[in-house]
Amino acid sequence: MSLTDCGRRMEAVFSAVFALFFLASGVHGDSLTVLQAPEFVSFQKGDWPVSGEKIPDLVAVTMGFSVKEDLSWPGLQAGPLFQRPRSNVLVVVRGVDSLALPQSVASYPLENPVPFTLDSVAETVHSLFAEDTPVVLQLAPSEERLYMLGKANAVFEDLPVTLQQIRARLSQDGSVLSSLPLNSLSRNAEADLLFLSEVQVLHDITALLQRHRHLAKDHSPDLYSLELSGLEELSRLYGQDSPQYRDATAILASVLQKFGEDVYGLYGNSAVVEVVTVKTFETPLTRKSRSILESKQISNPGSPYNLAYKYNFHYAVIFNIVLWLMIILALAVIAISYNLWNMDPGYDSIIYRMTNQKIRMD
Repeated sequence: MSLTDCGRRMEAVFSAVFALFFLASGVHGDSLTVLQAPEFVSFQKGDWPVSGEKIPDLVAVTMGFSVKEDLSWPGLQAGPLFQRPRSNVLVVVRGVDSLALPQSVASYPLENPVPFTLDSVAETVHSLFAEDTPVVLQLAPSEERLYMLGKANAVFEDLPVTLQQIRARLSQDGSVLSSLPLNSLSRNAEADLLFLSEVQVLHDITALLQRHRHLAKDHSPDLYSLELSGLEELSRLYGQDSPQYRDATAILASVLQKFGEDVYGLYGNSAVVEVVTVKTFETPLTRKSRSILESKQISNPGSPYNLAYKYNFHYAVIFNIVLWLMIILALAVIAISYNLWNMDPGYDSIIYRMTNQKIRMD
């Protein structure tokens, strides 16, 4: 064997090793998967990464709301101005970087996985549609954290919230224990029951929505935010190579797929369902504060002369108001001028008409 052949073989081996390395580092990572989306919400397929702190803005844009900072992300294209989805459902799954979801619209890598909340989106929904009382539900079963607003107080009043209530629900008729292939999962282990409790909550949410189908027919958009951490507990207790973790991952993937299809159908194919899978969050959730000694920032960091931006997110609204108001005023002036120019004072004006009658009488 010549030195040239050896060199070529070594080059092929190194190329294969580097390809496998990049494949492993690129595919296996935290991700944002869009399970369902209507046709007018255009998600583009690609490998464009999205930052974890930008997910609330992404949810707001998909619902047709304005955001303070422009979301310059090529994965989502602008849709029709007068069409918005009736609901947005975001499910955060902790303890796994990706799930084998068989059918999805698009999937994107998630970078900078910091904790986030949809409080800003919920406040926007409540402020814009306060009279219609939209459904706003934020739930984290493992932390027994629940936030309901609007019609959610009446619709989900029977939803089990605490772990004790959820575990009691598992022992009742119609629970998921009778329909799921548990395999290596146990009904007596605490971590297994936590995971199954979260699956039960997903099942109960769709059951309550099917009972209250009128929610999908109103004019106010609904918002759902769910955080599941059962897989994280299973990974910590059994390990990622354990049969319990593998069985739970397969169960959760199939349950989330059906959950997305059910919600999408209940809202008349006008709902966006996203799944965020994150192994671990990088930093704890903290509230940003500002010091009184902080130096004043210029309005446009890209300009050294402290110049303002050319426009902000209100520019389109203001431009349309000014444009159409000017057009209406111009047409009104033209119409009034034309009528005055062609007016006959003897017949069209009451002043001249009365004067002519007085002259004839004299």
